[in-house]
Amino acid sequence: METFAQWLERGFERAHQFVMMLSEHWRTHTNRRTIVILVSGGILAALLYIFAIQPPDSFPTDQLVSVPQGQSVSEIARELRDAGVIRSPLFFRILVKLSGRERDLHAGDYLFKEPESVFSIARAIAIGAYGLEPFRIRIPEGATTKEIAVLFSREFQRFDAATFLQKARPQEGYLFPDTYFFLPNATADTVFSAMRQNFDTQTATLTTEAATSGHSFSDIVTMASILEREGRSLSDRRIIAGILWRRLRLGMPLQADATMIYTLNRGEPITPKVLATNSPYNTYLHKGLPPTPIGSPSIVSLQAAVEPIDKGYLYYLADSSGTTHYSKTYAGQVANEQRYLGR
Repeated sequence: METFAQWLERGFERAHQFVMMLSEHWRTHTNRRTIVILVSGGILAALLYIFAIQPPDSFPTDQLVSVPQGQSVSEIARELRDAGVIRSPLFFRILVKLSGRERDLHAGDYLFKEPESVFSIARAIAIGAYGLEPFRIRIPEGATTKEIAVLFSREFQRFDAATFLQKARPQEGYLFPDTYFFLPNATADTVFSAMRQNFDTQTATLTTEAATSGHSFSDIVTMASILEREGRSLSDRRIIAGILWRRLRLGMPLQADATMIYTLNRGEPITPKVLATNSPYNTYLHKGLPPTPIGSPSIVSLQAAVEPIDKGYLYYLADSSGTTHYSKTYAGQVANEQRYLGR
């Protein structure tokens, strides 16, 4: 008959065999479970990346993205999704919540130079990394307000040409031509204010000279805008200024092609029909200065208008090389036309 000790020993033996069987079963299926876990995890990670993390195909590279002031995280997430910046508003909200900046997101305009993941987008808006860097733009001397509006419209997304022209046209000639640095979200108001202020700064030293010149400052600006297009060098512009101021004193028409060009489309020739046009800028028909400046004069042209050189000349013309020739009589002008222009 089996004793209690033998029975207990046999029980331990069976238990040991059962444990060994389970251990062997575990070892046999370990690789399979690992593969299943890894594959499942990889699929989930891939789906998360595809539908939540990676940038959308329509990501607005080098385009301003606006985050309005006072919006909730959910509203901002929807705005970003609609703008093509993120794929999943839910995942964006989760990241923002985990960052602890849910109530401290930065509104404003953002610019991304390349597609960014939702992690980078969430971080940028959480810390206010706008990505806006000053953009260099050069306004050429003699540019009109219309030409200035075209230049800025090409480069700045927030710039509205109609708004700018409404402000700038009455200030034709008083927006200083220069190299400017504006942020990519510059508006029409920003541009107008900067250019108008720059004009006042640049011409501050000329106001005293203008006061003793015998001409109003507005007439000097208008004259300078004509000189900008009529002469190349400071010396030529000073002599041409002497001619044009003399013509005004004598009651002669200015007959400056530059004032006619102002009324034409760029590249359009001055024809007899154009010269017969009854425009206030037609200085062949109307005596005196045109009603407004015809562009933005440089400081060189302004200086020439203030300090003209009067050598008694009444006529001038530029040959094909740009060299200016002068004469005191109309007969001398005709001779110069034949000699230098082949007329």
